Amino acid sequence: MICIGELRHISFIAIVALVFAGLTGCASSPPAPRVSAAGSAADLSALDIAREMIGAPYRYGGSSPRGFDCSGLVFYSYLKAGIKVPRTTGEQYRQSRRVKMSSLQPGDLIFFKISRAKLSHVGIYAGDGRFIHAPSSGKHVSYAAITDPYWESRVVGAGRLQ
Repeated sequence: MICIGELRHISFIAIVALVFAGLTGCASSPPAPRVSAAGSAADLSALDIAREMIGAPYRYGGSSPRGFDCSGLVFYSYLKAGIKVPRTTGEQYRQSRRVKMSSLQPGDLIFFKISRAKLSHVGIYAGDGRFIHAPSSGKHVSYAAITDPYWESRVVGAGRLQ
């Protein structure tokens, strides 16, 4: 008959053996890199960070998880990914290299004119025709579709920071 102490010891040895087997299996082949042809590693990292901010509140002038405006979300996401970008939409537009909308890659920026006066909104392209942005007061960081008539009619262009 096996006592409880022996059973615990056997269970511990079995767990250690399983963990060791799992680790040695992982060590035999390195994990695949996150870099893809659809965006640079830094752009994809910034996109991942923006995804983590989905649901954060909109806050005018905000650039932290306590609240974001559109350019603050871009600023924060890229800074956390190790890339310093300007803080405002206009400066982000000027610093980015223009890309055709048909050539968008995840992590690219999409710029909009909400009013006639000036360039006033930016989002991070997420792929599949969607972008992540901090829309406006009372709303939260979320996805939107480029093909939504509201956004489609206001697109100014796209840019790449890398």
